[in-house]
This record gives sequence, C-alpha cells and structure tokens, in this order.
Amino acid sequence: MSTMEKEFLGQAGSTELLSKRVEFSLFFDVINGNPNGDPDAGNMPRIDPETGNGIVTDVCLKRKVRNFIELTRGGEEGFNIYVTEGGVLNEQHRKAYQALRPGDADKKELKPKDNEEASRLTKWMCTNFYDIRTFGAVMTTKVNTGQVRGPVQFTFARSLDPIFSQEVTITRQAVTQEGTEKGREMGRKHVVPYGLYRMDGYISAYLADKTGFTNGDYETLLEALVNMFEHDRSATRGQMAVRKLFVFEHSSKLGNAPAHRLQSLVKANKTTDIVRSFDDYEFTVDRESLPEGVQLIERE
Repeated sequence: MSTMEKEFLGQAGSTELLSKRVEFSLFFDVINGNPNGDPDAGNMPRIDPETGNGIVTDVCLKRKVRNFIELTRGGEEGFNIYVTEGGVLNEQHRKAYQALRPGDADKKELKPKDNEEASRLTKWMCTNFYDIRTFGAVMTTKVNTGQVRGPVQFTFARSLDPIFSQEVTITRQAVTQEGTEKGREMGRKHVVPYGLYRMDGYISAYLADKTGFTNGDYETLLEALVNMFEHDRSATRGQMAVRKLFVFEHSSKLGNAPAHRLQSLVKANKTTDIVRSFDDYEFTVDRESLPEGVQLIERE
C-alpha cells in the first residue's frame, strides 16, 4: 500500500483489505406487502410480464443496505452515506475539496488540477463514504471527484415463482378538504399475498483494492444484508424478512470456481401448488459438489 493510500484510508481502512473473492445468494420473502412498486404502473409490484415472477431492483436493495448502515453506524468515521434521501451530490463532493483544497472549496465548479489530485479526491470519497467504498459511484459532476467502480454488485431479485398482485380497496375516515359531502375517502393499495425472492451478489477483491473495501466492511455488509428489513417496516411493505443468506468465500482473489456454478448449488423448490408461506419451500444445498478452495457459509 502506498503512502498516499495509507494517508487517506484512515480509520475506516485500518483493517486489512478484502483479499478473497466472494459470491452470495440472499433469499427474502414478503407477506401482504409491496416489496418494490413500479412508478410507471401505478406503484404496482414489479413483475416480469413474460413469466409473472416478481422483481425487486438492485437499487432498492442497496437503499436498504445504506439505510441500515446510516442507522447503525451513523456518525462513525468512514461510514457516512453518499446517496441519502434529499441529498445534494455536489455538496458531498465539495467536502473532499474542503479537506484537500480548502481555499477553492466555495467555487461553483471544481475539478482536479492534475491526475495526482484526482486520485487523492477519489480516495478521500472512498474513505469517508461507505457506500462509495462498497458500490462505487460516478462523481463527475460540476464539482468533480472522479468515478470509481465498486467491488460489490447486486442482481435484480426475482421471485422463485409467479406472484399474484392483489388490489385492495381501503377507506379513510378523514377527508382531504372541507365541504366534501362524504365523510370518508377511498383509495387502493397493491399487495403481494406471498412471494419468496432470490438476489445474487458478487464481491471482487481486485476492486476492493481500488476503493479500500476492508474485511471489516465485508462483515458490515453481511450484517446489513441479514438485517436490512428489520428497521424498514411500513404498511406498504408488510412483513418482509431475510430468510437465508448463503455466502461462498474463495481462498484467493481470482477465485476457485465460476460464480454461476456455485450459486446453482443452492436451490429452493416449492412443496405445494399454491405457495402462501416460507414453509411451502424446501431448500437443498449440494455441499458435496463444492469445489476445492471454496467455503460455504450459511447465515439466517
């Protein structure tokens, strides 16, 4: 690690950088809720129109991780969140200039003077913002702090089976404005009676070197994945819970087997025609086919 990297990694990167490739498969379910509404379809649950399977976007799941980190690690050095609700990204970038070039930090437009400063600015952002260090970010706005590719990537989550989107009519005893003849108003909400979803994820140790993603950051990510719905309750999302997390840890940076081969070792099959609970699925894990140099860890 260079002197410059040590200078800007600080407390957040004081532990060793992640040195192993990792893949994981996350299973979560929803009961009478809308896990991810589609604004282009009246906020109905997202559905693959060809198969009827439900979809939850990677952006939605990253938001849950960010919210958990902000809730549990907020205020700690190195665990600020870059993409926040109502946040102004240029002002987040400006913080790097205030730290490294304070005399110019108030200018409306800012850009690095040279490649060395560009590297220092990007490194400062990685060190101070957990979600940049984890997911990466494009920060080439008018206040330019570069761009970085993050080591952690999520897929869209898909339900294992087709879901049924149910429209429920609801009433409200209060009215919006005075003079309304009726004493109540009506509305609708869309819910999924039950759905079990799977999301696959990938962590590159090579990209962890670029952003300063450490072993500690990795453990924090796993904690966030397991608990991301526990403090995200709402009437819209109903009962949502992480049911299973299968983590494949390689013994090297390059990895010991293709990701798709590992993730295919974990399967969940329904045991009844109409699925209405997690108990209607049976999980199988083919541990005997696990390649040498790969460790499978199951978290619930």
